[in-house]
Amino acid sequence: MPLEDIAMRRELMHEVAKRPIDYSLLDIHVVHGVVYLRGIVRKLRGYDADPEQEVETLCRIFRQKPGIRQVVNEVTIRH
Repeated sequence: MPLEDIAMRRELMHEVAKRPIDYSLLDIHVVHGVVYLRGIVRKLRGYDADPEQEVETLCRIFRQKPGIRQVVNEVTIRH
């Protein structure tokens, strides 16, 4: 895996950590500028955020990052 992909994944995980969602079962891979989001995202207890909306917001943020060509969202939302 190229060092750029490793650094980008680290940066994207930092963005995910800022959101009020349970991302413990979320997997993020970056391959040549393509971001793959897979796994399960849940609502965090004590927060009123919609996990589906949060994932869409993350995808939008990821697409705006330099070096990202595409975002593949295969996340399952559990409420």
